[in-house]
Amino acid sequence: MPQEQIPKLLTAMATPFDKDGKLDLNEAAKLANWLVEQGNDGILVAGTTGESPTLTHDEQIDLIKAVVDSVPVPVMAGAGSNSTATAVELTELSTKAGAASILSVTPYYNRPSQAGLVGHFTAVANATDLPVCLYDIPFRTGRKIETETLLELANNVENIVSLKDAAEDPTETAKLIASAPEDFYVYSGDDSLTLDFLKAGAIGCIGVATHWTTPEHKKMIEAFEAGDIETAESLNNQLKSSAEFVSLPDAPNPIPVKVVLNQMGFQVGECRPPLNTIPDGLAKKAQDLISTFT
Repeated sequence: MPQEQIPKLLTAMATPFDKDGKLDLNEAAKLANWLVEQGNDGILVAGTTGESPTLTHDEQIDLIKAVVDSVPVPVMAGAGSNSTATAVELTELSTKAGAASILSVTPYYNRPSQAGLVGHFTAVANATDLPVCLYDIPFRTGRKIETETLLELANNVENIVSLKDAAEDPTETAKLIASAPEDFYVYSGDDSLTLDFLKAGAIGCIGVATHWTTPEHKKMIEAFEAGDIETAESLNNQLKSSAEFVSLPDAPNPIPVKVVLNQMGFQVGECRPPLNTIPDGLAKKAQDLISTFT
């Protein structure tokens, strides 16, 4: 994909459920379109923020189809699993559903070796002709994709073209980008470190707080690209409270996101168990936060 066509700002979209906890595809289409109107040039569906661990495979594919059919921007489909066979199957189904690219997370809990990661991601990439974005988030998965492994995959697997980096180490990311092929690109996968990742060479972000901060994120990326670091730093400071809000220890993502969206008038429902416990005072914190962005 030509550099100018690569999405730079994507939101990892929350998945709406109705009052009975069932998938609400109409609300998903509404939310996705609103995110595009706010300035996202891509949407990630069925990622961790989209509660992929609690979606059935049929729900996951129905969700991807609904968003693909609703928005004019590329849709990245979360299709990861800690089972290689399942990740391959979901990748094939997501491709048929019309996704523009695939997000494949590190196999979680079973903690494969680096050689095992190479085999896993290669199998996933071989299951599609779409671009594949690897997702490195060792805090949740228990296994870091080492820089040498990322470089091996980037150099040897043609359609592994990008990385969503949530490993919290922009210095190591800079080393990766310096050694990777020119057509391999990196997204910040951590709202609090987006500007640091841009400084390290990332092209943009796949955000969570961008559900309500897309205009500010877009301006920050554009200011950085224009060399206006002072403006980028100022905008980054404005975004810190939102980054902190989506990573509260007593309200793991996506609980805070859904509270905010419901406060904003979207009908996204609650998270499915085990993330269905909302701590006291979170709604008030959400009201105070979004009042500064709306």
